[in-house]
Amino acid sequence: MNTPNRSQNAAPTPTGGTDPTRPDPAIVPPVDVIEDAGGITLYADLPGVPREALHLRVDGDQLSIEGEARVPAPAGLEISHAEVALPRYRRTFTLSRELDSGRIAAEMSHGVLRVRIPRASHAQPRRIEVQVQ
Repeated sequence: MNTPNRSQNAAPTPTGGTDPTRPDPAIVPPVDVIEDAGGITLYADLPGVPREALHLRVDGDQLSIEGEARVPAPAGLEISHAEVALPRYRRTFTLSRELDSGRIAAEMSHGVLRVRIPRASHAQPRRIEVQVQ
């Protein structure tokens, strides 16, 4: 389920062209994956990414998370040192057929993205009643 893949965006080369085999540089955000009987919940750390700069996309069995951090400097000041030089996050996951990609829900709180992917109805555990004759 949590197989990271490369993005299809082309990255600039040192000569000024683009190389379609090399994706734009991005930080791979740390993600916790929690599975329960109802599905999977992903928690991705995306500090500095506002809701409008966050993009989740499902394409076939691929779930992509992309975001751009926006940390403005206070008025009249400029940043002299930054621990994180890349403002972009990107991570892709391959979804199991047991998950229902049509019912994915996401919410963001304090820089942590929570993505709930429910299990498909055919993959839900169910109790089978045994008849006595």
